[in-house]
Amino acid sequence: MAASVGPPKEATHQAWKRMVPYLYDALVSHALPWPSLAVRWGPVLEEGPKRARQRAYLSEQTDGSVPNLLMAVDADLPRPRTATADHLLAFSEHSKSPYVSKPVKTVIHPGEVNRIRELPQQPHVLVTHTDAPQLYVWNMEAQPDKAGIRNTSPKLHSVADLVLEGHKEVAEFALGVSSAAPLVASGGRDAQVLVWDLASHATSLALPGSDDSGRATASTRLQPVHTLMGHSSTIEDVCWLPGSDAELASPHHLPCGPSAPASDDSSLLLWDTRRGGAPVLHVAKAHGSQDVHCVSWSPHRQDLLITGAADGSLKVWDRRKTSSPAYFFRHHAGAATVVEWSPHAASAFASAGEDRLLCVWDLDAPPPDGDGPPPPKRPKSAIPQQLLFQHAGHRAAVVDLQWNPHDPWALLSVADEAGEGGGGTLHIWRISDLVYRPADEVVAELEPYREYILTGNEAALSHKPSSLDAAGAAAAQQPSGPGRSSAADSRGGAAAEADAAAGGAVAS
Repeated sequence: MAASVGPPKEATHQAWKRMVPYLYDALVSHALPWPSLAVRWGPVLEEGPKRARQRAYLSEQTDGSVPNLLMAVDADLPRPRTATADHLLAFSEHSKSPYVSKPVKTVIHPGEVNRIRELPQQPHVLVTHTDAPQLYVWNMEAQPDKAGIRNTSPKLHSVADLVLEGHKEVAEFALGVSSAAPLVASGGRDAQVLVWDLASHATSLALPGSDDSGRATASTRLQPVHTLMGHSSTIEDVCWLPGSDAELASPHHLPCGPSAPASDDSSLLLWDTRRGGAPVLHVAKAHGSQDVHCVSWSPHRQDLLITGAADGSLKVWDRRKTSSPAYFFRHHAGAATVVEWSPHAASAFASAGEDRLLCVWDLDAPPPDGDGPPPPKRPKSAIPQQLLFQHAGHRAAVVDLQWNPHDPWALLSVADEAGEGGGGTLHIWRISDLVYRPADEVVAELEPYREYILTGNEAALSHKPSSLDAAGAAAAQQPSGPGRSSAADSRGGAAAEADAAAGGAVAS
């Protein structure tokens, strides 16, 4: 992973910390002893009046002195509008969070875990990528718990339920699972996209298992049902069209070295397995000369895809017209590492980068309010109007993120801090609804707090200020400016302070 880049680290981080009560509805920060390159939400386990408990999966990438691990933990996330400002500021950045459990299941993984994907049909079943041609499938309910084992002998590795074979070279990162069927897609250095069908093993993968009895001593091996050929170099990512068992997208990066063909480019390819193994759409030079690192297909608007590139640029493509992108954003100061559409809001997506930032975007952002003349042309350095929110709490490159499929506007993210002298940091967070709700709703709700907002006099309140009151106080620290009222005006002077201190750590 490249070194972190972006605004001055400490200024960015301190500005972010000041903004936490104003911008977040919930925040959990959990220090990890080793870097983690992959994290995913699991099923909801409990739902209470104040908290929901949900399974999460993450990896530990070690230095070889102890085994590489795939782990399941349980995370408690406060219900919306239950966390006070004091609670939001009480997290410790360098210690484990009481809201994240010790591992409830530990798998010793054969090599570091680069990517994790769950089967939507069986969310306890995970597929993993490592630095090898093979992929591994794990029934996390049935796998024996290997917690506490520090011996790195391969004899002590966990035995995967399935091993997916077919790649001729290492396949490190490109991994996708269909939401319509138990189909796994992978890309690697062999420039091939392979697809496996796990349907014939659905019954065995569904068995929970409670002990080691009857566990296989050797993995079942599975060959691909589709081989898709059209790339000319390493495939960086792969994703399915949500709801489809046939349509996929995958980008590749520029070949390097003197043998690289001059005609090769960094392309985005679309596939339909019903139409054979050749691409059905080829977007050449998708990001010019830049490697395309990541891709995500909209679950709401099936013609839209997002790509992120090595220079931090983001492009939204409409597959009906690919001569130019529908949207183009240049905001990340380092390479884009992950992009993902929101499963809940049709116009929202998230992006993460090596600049330590995680951005939330809204393509349907309204134009600046007002009936007067049109605003002056925005300079190229201006914050994009569609930038709704920035999570600036990580101190190193953000290497993975996921929207919570069960909790709108909640995400989890992980940063690789090995280069910063640490391990990793897991964040679980929810954006305050004052950020994304319509402006008129927010203003109406804050009206009863007018005196406190304008004067800061807590005597005007009949109760101790909550995170909502704190957000309301921030909302009136300066006059409303142009842009999205619900996202910008509700943040007011505190957001402006953060922008000035952190070079745009929080969008306003």
